[in-house]
Amino acid sequence: MAKMNMLQAINNALDLAMEKDDGVVCFGEDVGHFGGVFRATSKLQEKYGKARCFNTPLTEQGIAGFANGMAAQGMKPVAEIQFADYIFPAFDQIVNESAKFRYRSGDEFNVGGLVFRTPYGGGIAGGHYHSQSPEAYFAHTPGLKVVVPRDPYQAKGLLLASINSPDPVIFFEPKRLYRASVGEVPEEYYELPIGKAEVVQEGTDLTLLAWGAQMEIVQKAADMAEKDGISCEIIDLRSILPWDVETVAQSVLKTGRLVINHEAPLTGGFAGEVAATIQQRCFLHLESPIERVCGLDVPYPLALEKEYIADHLKTYEAIVRSINF
Repeated sequence: MAKMNMLQAINNALDLAMEKDDGVVCFGEDVGHFGGVFRATSKLQEKYGKARCFNTPLTEQGIAGFANGMAAQGMKPVAEIQFADYIFPAFDQIVNESAKFRYRSGDEFNVGGLVFRTPYGGGIAGGHYHSQSPEAYFAHTPGLKVVVPRDPYQAKGLLLASINSPDPVIFFEPKRLYRASVGEVPEEYYELPIGKAEVVQEGTDLTLLAWGAQMEIVQKAADMAEKDGISCEIIDLRSILPWDVETVAQSVLKTGRLVINHEAPLTGGFAGEVAATIQQRCFLHLESPIERVCGLDVPYPLALEKEYIADHLKTYEAIVRSINF
């Protein structure tokens, strides 16, 4: 095991994937010699050459279209969108092309192996153009996989699984954890399952569900609740699409309560999809209404970021409300 932060784990995953398969290529804005704005692709161009790690023009739609073409020809492009806030010019290419290649050809051709890496979320005083969490936009699109890791170990294993996936993947990286999250990571190649949630902490009174950077926040809330004698079961969803209904449902059948936390705004957020599904699956076992602790329905603010974010205090309050219902 080596100690790595999340950036180092992602860089290590890309290095191993490129070493294992000559068809793996990395490209995006400033990813070459510069190593990307966060240095996630640092030294890959030096090791594998400009043909396999290179800069693109400032055109997200072009990056996505180029990636689709490469993947359709059998390569495994890992395309970086510099910030998730900038993924919207590529929306048409991802939603109407990447997601539908396999379906429209009757599986005669596909873009499996295509990965869009992009840093998402707040916590870095980035304002409204460098802090958004757009995962729910893509969760409405059959044909895609949407993955969000919570720490270095998860980031490496899930990224390698994404590159090896038979379907295109959007890989959202929680940028506020890039250097803040440090942990032991195996140096060898390994994959973690896409579409499988992980029970991080077992509990009996309430289920806490989150993904990505919010896992740290719900853990803090659970620790506060524990001092009140409330036992929380914590689940990391890990994959938004597909999402692991069974693991979440089994937990809620046990605890009878569910609190969902995510960074994105409340309205239309993925917590609503989870709540509707679990309500249907677990209705007669629910002891209280399902709680959603999310971002506010406003553009992501700079000056009021702390007030906006779905923090541990808001989550703790939701836990207490649920228990006392």
